[in-house]
Amino acid sequence: MENPVAPLFDRRAWRLHRDRAAGGVDFLHREVAERLIDRLDLVNRDFATALDLGARDGTLTRLLADSAGSRLVIAAEPAERLLAAAPAPRVCADPELLPFGDASFDLVASSLALHWCADLPGALIQIRRALKPDGLLLAALLGGSTLVELRTALFEAELAEEGGVSPRVSPTVELGDAAGLLQRAGFAMPVADSETITVTYPDILALTRDLRGMGETNALADRRPYLRRATLDRAAAIYIERFANPDGRIRATFEVLYLTGWAPHPDHTKPHPGPRRRVDSPLTIL
Repeated sequence: MENPVAPLFDRRAWRLHRDRAAGGVDFLHREVAERLIDRLDLVNRDFATALDLGARDGTLTRLLADSAGSRLVIAAEPAERLLAAAPAPRVCADPELLPFGDASFDLVASSLALHWCADLPGALIQIRRALKPDGLLLAALLGGSTLVELRTALFEAELAEEGGVSPRVSPTVELGDAAGLLQRAGFAMPVADSETITVTYPDILALTRDLRGMGETNALADRRPYLRRATLDRAAAIYIERFANPDGRIRATFEVLYLTGWAPHPDHTKPHPGPRRRVDSPLTIL
């Protein structure tokens, strides 16, 4: 009898990380939520029934409720402490296992949650089924260039200090694959593009504190429980040497992928991969 495939993420640890972030650092999630609303405003449509998938404390939920045409917005979040701060109606639900019936929503919006899905194609299929015909998916998730500086510093430090490396940063979707994933999941007119948000910090410890405060720390199933002090010190030195600004502050890159797709409708043309746009000039948040 074959062994089952090992899970990519520790879902319990992920929920605990998100619960620990309740009332914590929200600048990145708020920024991305506002950018999603800006994109939604460009769509000349009303979406009476909407789902905020991975709602955290309800920042995007509230923005959706204030947008034109929204009569009902449901917040879905797997971490109970975070969910308690979101406006009602709310549902405790994991993005990998949606408890909603087919054709339930005109809009599914998701801000920085889907990169925690080990089976992203399967999650997208569930979302497409939960949408009414001609319903819209508008999602933002972290892409492949996210925390490239931290990954590099940790990789080189761990290799030098411990003779090997362990997974420290989650695998992510590349922009070139994103529209194809939407098409495989059955979405019409799929579009994917990306933006870069660069944040500066005084040191690597400040960065890791913010990641904990966001609930975005390592939840890989085969992660090591701790990092040796010597490894962390070397990683900090490598980070400063390779990725510091002239003022001594270090850079942390967050690549945000934006996915848009429509649930099929007879009036749609044949689905095709949409254009991909990458915005390379970063927004710096100090």
